[in-house]
Amino acid sequence: MSRTPEYAHSAGADAAELARFDALAHRFWDPRGEFRPLHRLNPVRFAFVRERAALAGAQVLDVGCGGGLLAEALAEAGARVTAIDLAPSMIEVARLHALERRLAIDYRLEGVDALAAAGAGPFDVITCMEMLEHVPDPRAFLATFARLVRPGGAVFVSTINRSAKAFALAIVAAEYVLRLLPRGTHEYERFIRPSELVRMARGAGLSAVELAGIDYDPFSEASTLTADTAVNYLAHLRRDGGEP
Repeated sequence: MSRTPEYAHSAGADAAELARFDALAHRFWDPRGEFRPLHRLNPVRFAFVRERAALAGAQVLDVGCGGGLLAEALAEAGARVTAIDLAPSMIEVARLHALERRLAIDYRLEGVDALAAAGAGPFDVITCMEMLEHVPDPRAFLATFARLVRPGGAVFVSTINRSAKAFALAIVAAEYVLRLLPRGTHEYERFIRPSELVRMARGAGLSAVELAGIDYDPFSEASTLTADTAVNYLAHLRRDGGEP
């Protein structure tokens, strides 16, 4: 796939990763398509956010919004949502889908570093799902989140543990055996252990409040929250220096 000028030089972007997702954007809202696992995971990750942060009237930033699955759920909960992504086709799909559903979401073709440089925020809540394992420098991403969220504000991220179980399930099973995801979606070396995430967050001025695993059964397609963080997991972080 060719490199796309709009995002090839963003500090937080990997052009090859973005091009891969951009090419599939037209199938994003197909619940049986390539993004089917995200459709099944979204209710669980949204519930995790909703139960830990007041969303009604809150200023929320969704980073790496893709076609808008989580952004739409946040908006329906009463949040004032700004959603950003660097894949042009994804943003176009997201805008059209929100228009059809009459949801007011501020979608922007913009990177989180540019948003911070422009003086955006502060936001009450930041969400970033299934993205940290796709960026070159997750540590820098977390530091930028700390700049954009208000003191005491919440940051929610989901990513994949760098473990033998994650390699077996998230790559071998999901991409090669069951073909739930296109081959090459994930690179094992980019997976992030929970201890690494907590350490990176602490260095950015974010405290870890809670970690939880997500269990996905590819046969029943059911997703549940669990204490096991060996594969997919969610993290609730809080910016230091203010009340929650």
